[in-house]
Amino acid sequence: MKKNIILCVDDEKMVLDSLRTQLTNHYGSSYQCEIAESAEDALELLGEFQQEELSVLIIVSDWLMPGIRGDEFLVRVHKKFPNIVKVMLTGQATPEAIERTTLEADLHRCLHKPWKESDLIETIDSGLAKI
Repeated sequence: MKKNIILCVDDEKMVLDSLRTQLTNHYGSSYQCEIAESAEDALELLGEFQQEELSVLIIVSDWLMPGIRGDEFLVRVHKKFPNIVKVMLTGQATPEAIERTTLEADLHRCLHKPWKESDLIETIDSGLAKI
């Protein structure tokens, strides 16, 4: 039986590896941690998960990525999957992008790179509590 999913989206493999390690170390097998290296890949995965009737509970997304930026990606996600908790993890997002994502995508929280593992876990825990 597959678990509920936390989806991490970033164009930097090292960031994705760190997120996966931290989330897996903390949550063990309680949640399935999936990764995507672009917003386009993440949108494709969301479609596949929906077809397989798997639940994505939380998305942690970078802002500055090639192609679709994180704010636009999270707004698109919100329109189709409003119950997914959305977190932006960024080193470069503009205040306008964060505000837009908050207003148009119900952004749960914005974490800044480099992040503290304790902040990431607290953010995920508080996001899970909203569900």
